[in-house]
Amino acid sequence: MKLTRRLLLKIAPVVLLGQSCISRAFAAAVPPFGEKYPNLESLTTGEWWNKGALAATPNANKNAKGKTKAAGGPAAPPSMNVPRDEVVCFAYYTQQNGVLKLSAQLFPLKPDEERVARLEVRPAGEDWKEIARTEVLYPGWDAHFRVEGWDGSKNVPYRVRHGEKAMFEGLIRRDPVEKEVIVVANMSCNSSRTIGPRTEIVDNLRAQDPDVLFFGGDQTYRHTEHTAGWIEFGLQFRDIIRDRPTVCIPDDHDVGHPNLWGEEGGQSHIEGDADGGYRYPVAYVNQVQRQQSWHLPDAPDPAPVNRDISVYFTRMTVGGIDFAILEDRKFKTGPAGMIPQMGPRPDHINDPSYDPKSIDLPGLELLGPRQEKFLHEWSQDYSGGAEMKCVLSATAFCGAVHMHGGPNSRLLADLDCNGWPQSGRNRALREIRRAWAPHLCGDQHLAVVVKHGIETFGDGPFGFTSPALVNTIYGRWWHPLDEQAGPNPVPNSPLPWTGDFKDGLGNPISMLAYANPENIQNEQQRADGYGLIRFDKKSRKITFECWPRFSKVSEGDKAQFPGWPVTIALDANDGRAIQGWLPELIFEGVENPVVQVIEEATGDILYAVRVQGTRFQPRVYSTGKHTVKVGRDRPDAQSMEGLEPRPKDMAGSRQVKF
Repeated sequence: MKLTRRLLLKIAPVVLLGQSCISRAFAAAVPPFGEKYPNLESLTTGEWWNKGALAATPNANKNAKGKTKAAGGPAAPPSMNVPRDEVVCFAYYTQQNGVLKLSAQLFPLKPDEERVARLEVRPAGEDWKEIARTEVLYPGWDAHFRVEGWDGSKNVPYRVRHGEKAMFEGLIRRDPVEKEVIVVANMSCNSSRTIGPRTEIVDNLRAQDPDVLFFGGDQTYRHTEHTAGWIEFGLQFRDIIRDRPTVCIPDDHDVGHPNLWGEEGGQSHIEGDADGGYRYPVAYVNQVQRQQSWHLPDAPDPAPVNRDISVYFTRMTVGGIDFAILEDRKFKTGPAGMIPQMGPRPDHINDPSYDPKSIDLPGLELLGPRQEKFLHEWSQDYSGGAEMKCVLSATAFCGAVHMHGGPNSRLLADLDCNGWPQSGRNRALREIRRAWAPHLCGDQHLAVVVKHGIETFGDGPFGFTSPALVNTIYGRWWHPLDEQAGPNPVPNSPLPWTGDFKDGLGNPISMLAYANPENIQNEQQRADGYGLIRFDKKSRKITFECWPRFSKVSEGDKAQFPGWPVTIALDANDGRAIQGWLPELIFEGVENPVVQVIEEATGDILYAVRVQGTRFQPRVYSTGKHTVKVGRDRPDAQSMEGLEPRPKDMAGSRQVKF
């Protein structure tokens, strides 16, 4: 007999725990994303408890010699059928402007279990108290709490509870505004072919104690089973996620793609998805984004893109570091059908005779107008205690890779990176440069530090691409064809191929450090690891560190990948040639104001920066007249026009009173 909703209405009229047996029985019988997609979330929907044979065994990812698999598909995920006092798997949070947003991920619930989660906190000197409760969403089994009026100046233990016994505990950290150095961990690309704990990475991170965790994408490669993969990721990293603010953004593999050009919410129709848009149903895409990124601070421009796909680009300030969090896939144009195919795939170029300018066509988008507008406004706004700025996104604004997939597989250009389209890339980098901000990302499976060029070498901001956390899927190498350093190599570097180069898309980049894998088949030599970035607010310096996965930081190991650490000055994120100096500004009535400099002939905002102390002398990059605006958190209090540059020691000074 065919199971229909009409039949269910006859046989299951009772209500159970606020939800009808009808809806639950119907959900068990029908794939949650329709008959066309029976394999989406199959391990965590329907009668999932009867699918235990698919659960991983302790050695499911080992070969006969006990080595981790490096080929084939993902090994089996953890069992979803856990003891019922363990159904709250993990939780993670951010706080911004008095709003706490905390997400919890549960294992799948059974039909007779309530779908409600509760958030409890224990302020100093008080007992545990419940401050919120919320629905456990299906499919996905995620729960989300928003608490307004949150006091970010105090450490507060929390726990997420389900039923009588299940709970997950952590600590909501106070905003470390008093710390001189704020530390960010930069991570991405967590292979699902190597299952089990990430003990070595978590132990290192706990020893290094970063203030912010940034997971830049590909947290799981279980393309059609995001909830199972997300739970697996949570089991691996929950002991570091539980007690510090975490930024998590999905990348292509998280939403089930090998690569993603979101085309502002379009629908992909071809293998490889290079025509742009999303492969799977909108409900699945939104579920993935909700599970990974709902907890981020509220989006300043929350309108969904086409087909009602949600957005999450936003900003967050921790310890005085103001992060712009971007979606560098969602608005990007797909190459198939837009440019001639010049390689085995629409997104791979191997024709050495091609002209990079020929594929930088009008109408191609990278970040899109909405995010460009957001970046432009963010670069000039230092409210919320912002002292220094940083940009976070999934992938790099250049193609700093030569070998793809194997040490002999040379590729001229990869359109999956943010080096294409070049005009969109340059617009994004100009906005980032205005804030004197570095850019952090992952995705490439190859750790590099580059200095971007826009019009010329070195005039743009720095970018740090983290290595893959665990890379058993796709190796990449930096390996110039002539095996020679470029002009202006890094002095005394242990790496042979630093200096100025153009990537395969014609973008100027200066290579400062790279971490090539020695042997992609040996997990000890794959160059797996993570990045740490130290923002020193007093010295105005930023240090990029790159740590191998199997380093023993907790035991005193200080060995980073060769070529690291790399330390830069904050103002070096704007590398334009200085043509002169404006009068030194001497501030009365305020310390550490925001200063904006505008070139009058073009109306171009050169930069906006929070200065230190009561003196600042603006530098400029042309000989014409300039306007300087100042303010406490935005450049909105006073304006000085018609200022002409002079040699630094002849520019004089101006008193600025507040």
